[in-house]
Amino acid sequence: MRDNIMAKTAALLGRLFVMFVMFVPVASLHAQGTSKPDFTGVYAPINPFGQARARAAAAAPAATVPPPAAGTNAGGVPPPRPVLVLDGREGRPADAPKLTPEYLAKWEVIRKSRMAGSPEFDPNVRCLSAGMPNMMSMTYGMEVQHTKDKITMYGELNDVYRRIFLDGRKAPQRVLDDPTFAGYSTGRWEGQTLVVDTVAIREDALFDTFSPHSDQFTVRERIRFTSPGVLEDRITVTDPKALVEPFTSVRTYRKMSAPNDELREFSCAEGLGTTK
Repeated sequence: MRDNIMAKTAALLGRLFVMFVMFVPVASLHAQGTSKPDFTGVYAPINPFGQARARAAAAAPAATVPPPAAGTNAGGVPPPRPVLVLDGREGRPADAPKLTPEYLAKWEVIRKSRMAGSPEFDPNVRCLSAGMPNMMSMTYGMEVQHTKDKITMYGELNDVYRRIFLDGRKAPQRVLDDPTFAGYSTGRWEGQTLVVDTVAIREDALFDTFSPHSDQFTVRERIRFTSPGVLEDRITVTDPKALVEPFTSVRTYRKMSAPNDELREFSCAEGLGTTK
């Protein structure tokens, strides 16, 4: 009798062991497939000026365009200061966002102001945030703090920051009635990609090629790791009043390691950080 019980117990333990061996890899793969990436870290832009540098290079002699900083593409050092400034004297680039006639006329006013050297429409001169989505150039680097319910991004240039809420909340009416430079951002996951929608962006927060926009301007981002340590932000802006069609641009960043994984304090020496 005892031998029979021991044989049955051994057989049962054997079957349990086989089930355990088969289950663990499946469970492990399942966990890997459903886990979300953690974006926490300090990042340097791989191409901080994007299309703007290419436009400047095409419009002016090479000597007048600041060269890329050595090691920038390898995540080495920040790009040179000051930031690249475009005033539109060469006209509107063909690859710029396509504006409606009303907003193209507004762009011409801004262009003439910038060509005249006025700081009225230049946020950098006035020590203001570039606003969304231009602030995502993160020219001097950014730090990301990622928790379960919120992502906070800090940019060194003009000490910009933004929050992306991940807990399912929606922008309350008080926020929609009081737009800001960074706007109000909420995110959701599609697999390993974070989809972020931003609303309530100030109308004076100009975007690509200092283009104006209306109060109906919205931004959608698709943020993901394209390879270990390389973060991509695919940005699409929509505005039924100001844009003929949505406009998409891409920003990429490389995760930094010591000793370059700390942001520096940014101070506006001119002290012009005021709004009218």
